[in-house]
Amino acid sequence: METSYRFVSEQTFFNTNYGKKSGGWNSTTTPATGSGWSRQSSISRKQSIADANDLTSATSGLNITKSSTNRVIRIINNFDHTVQCRVLLNLRTTQPFEEVVEDLGHVLKMNNAKRMLTVSNQEVRSFSQLRNEFSDVDTFYITSESRVLSPPFRRSRSRGALAVEPIINTVPTKSEKQRRARSKSRPRALYAADADIVKVPPDYTVLDVMKEEPIRVQIRGARKTYFPPMVHPPADDSPPDKRLTLNWVHGYRGIDTKRNLWVLPTGELLYYVAAVAVLYDRDEDTQRHYIGHTEDIQCMDIHPSKEMVASAQKAGRTRKTQAHIRIWSPETLYTLYVVGNGEFEEGVSTLAFSQLTGGNYLLAVDCGREKMLSVWQWQWGHLLGKVATMQTDDILGAAFHPLDDNLMITYGKGHLTFWTRRKDGFFEKIDIIKAPSRTVVTSLQFEQEGDVITADGDGFITIYSVDSDGAYYVRMEFEAHNKGINALIMLPEGTLLSGGEKDRKIIAWDSLQNYNKITETKLTEVYGGVRSLYPQRPGRNDGNIYVGTIKNHILEGSMQRRFNRIIFGHSKQLWGLAVHPDDELFATAGYDKNICLWKRHTLLWSTQIAYECVSLTFHPFGTALMAGSVEGYLIILNAENGSVVSSVRVCGSALTCMGFNPAGDTIAVGSQNGSVYLYRVSRDGFTFKKSNKIRGVQPLVHLDWSTDGNYLQTVSTEYDLVYWDVKGLIQEKSALAMKDVKWYTYNATIGYLISGIWHNRYYPTSSMISTANRSAAHDLFITGDTDGYLRLFRHPCIFTKSEYNEEKVYSGQVSSARFLYNDRNVVTVGGTDAALMLWDVIED
Repeated sequence: METSYRFVSEQTFFNTNYGKKSGGWNSTTTPATGSGWSRQSSISRKQSIADANDLTSATSGLNITKSSTNRVIRIINNFDHTVQCRVLLNLRTTQPFEEVVEDLGHVLKMNNAKRMLTVSNQEVRSFSQLRNEFSDVDTFYITSESRVLSPPFRRSRSRGALAVEPIINTVPTKSEKQRRARSKSRPRALYAADADIVKVPPDYTVLDVMKEEPIRVQIRGARKTYFPPMVHPPADDSPPDKRLTLNWVHGYRGIDTKRNLWVLPTGELLYYVAAVAVLYDRDEDTQRHYIGHTEDIQCMDIHPSKEMVASAQKAGRTRKTQAHIRIWSPETLYTLYVVGNGEFEEGVSTLAFSQLTGGNYLLAVDCGREKMLSVWQWQWGHLLGKVATMQTDDILGAAFHPLDDNLMITYGKGHLTFWTRRKDGFFEKIDIIKAPSRTVVTSLQFEQEGDVITADGDGFITIYSVDSDGAYYVRMEFEAHNKGINALIMLPEGTLLSGGEKDRKIIAWDSLQNYNKITETKLTEVYGGVRSLYPQRPGRNDGNIYVGTIKNHILEGSMQRRFNRIIFGHSKQLWGLAVHPDDELFATAGYDKNICLWKRHTLLWSTQIAYECVSLTFHPFGTALMAGSVEGYLIILNAENGSVVSSVRVCGSALTCMGFNPAGDTIAVGSQNGSVYLYRVSRDGFTFKKSNKIRGVQPLVHLDWSTDGNYLQTVSTEYDLVYWDVKGLIQEKSALAMKDVKWYTYNATIGYLISGIWHNRYYPTSSMISTANRSAAHDLFITGDTDGYLRLFRHPCIFTKSEYNEEKVYSGQVSSARFLYNDRNVVTVGGTDAALMLWDVIED
């Protein structure tokens, strides 16, 4: 029976008329007080556990969606992946996060549960991360405090029973011995600790062993020892004679930002992805990039003259990556001014240029606790004044009034405020929407006479005017969409366009005729809802517009004709990346269940499947493409057209890494449960037959075959490097005996020949390498880390003072980086930001 788990916190309830808009709109209206509200007493931890039937009955027939209040997730026992269940979490519970994790452990029959991990081994430490950073992740693993996992518990055939005693120091009966003798995948102790005294195999002499000293590296508090091969190229600690330059950025950031699409006077589209501002010329099919930022761009605005752009980034962990605003030229891509270094806590949620006096002023709202609103004279970097808005939620937008540079408007959740900056630098404010209010103001525009137009999360458009006494009042209010509105744009001829998030509609309204509806159109479901709108030719009345969507696509079209997609992007976390063996092709797969094949700048095909994917690999002949899913399925696709040929159920855990042997007749699949599954392959990669299984303990993240196809090397989430004898189906425990094995690919992040990437003297020791790849010529090595840095080294790289060439365009973890077959390009993907980028490898 499926187990359910419900977390309940203190709630407030009040009576409301269903279907009617709530909240006061007129600034003179006094909101209702909370005197009639009732509160429940806090519920104990034991009472928060619900029966399985409660969740089943509550969710049957309903489409449960993720919100800031509750989420339905799947949790898995990291020691035994057959023990799993779905739970309903209340993210506003008053319990500490650590207690909630402990309770989840009890549901999974686990004592002393301390940690929650994602499929990619990222640790979840707070409810805030669940709401924001991991909002698109549905599967989590619960484990104990120790980072080194103990052997798995004994599993029964029924999947329901779970023996609490681990298989340690037990004396098997005669029947157990017979049963184990027939098993092809009996448990083995795989990950032994490094020993100071190494037993030398008889094939090696003492002179051979002492020729070069082993290298010991400290990673996550554990010492790793790597032995030198007998023969290897000479090491060089100088920087490589090649470097990376950004060639192309695929995708668009529409999933979590607003006002992020513009058209420059040159006709180029302007938008941003990760830390890169992209200028895309559709006619020439070219991109230019502004890469002055070191962390993700959070907001952007264009100067009234169209000759400058202001962009702001989030705060990183170092002084080099602190939050600030950069003002730069879209013509030359040179940075003109840097504003606000050291003034912003966590980042900048919104910024805007003034519309009068040559756009000399710039406002910004930071993401800190007090949500400070600041006004800058950006040419000189002078701070003219700042005030704490004291909003509990992020402010969604702000703007100068087009007819008054001293009047500013901020808006967001339960918030619409007019700010007047006085000559002495102080601010006066008028709250148009007073707390508490559930109205979420999502967008803002202005009429030519200066009246304010707002859109909200309930689908209403409201127009505010000013009376003769200077008081603001609601001139008009009407329901424009069934659900929330994400975008408003006023065209020069007086037409107002509104874009809906849930209903996916774009509607044109005549502002000169009391906002009568002119026409409407609806986007197809595959594109998602509207995020941003902008005319293709600003100033012209031709009806052609660009549309940015919440699924990270950009469309072009008009209200009279259908919309066509011109930019495709993955809409959720992106982890799978594979490069073609002999062509400039690469494939991607992520949590949005899309598998895509790209040829440099072009999307060749995209296939929607039923599973979230975390790994990819091509068959050595390039005819077939294999994807590994979170649910443990191996999906086989035709690489020519993207059609799904078949799927194979490998196990119940995520398939985190995979690779073919050089001959292409065997594939090894590494999983989250620590085991490696071997399949015989025929018909150029389209037919699979299970061959064997090598059982392990720690989750695997990287896998490589030897050139002779006899051995595998795997890297676990704890950075343990383990070797496997494929024919003998056993672990090769002597790392010294494996030191001269040649590897067909090298995706491992550890090893003797690349030990210089760890504890390098030129970057912090806390930097954890998340992905790595060796070039086809074996002369270069690319790494990506959890802080978003890409580093290009020489290969081999064994010195701690090895130099490198570095680029940083990601904020979070770089999930994968791969050389294309000819070593002229590198492809990289970011995990949480779903950013896919193509780099040129050029002479330095």
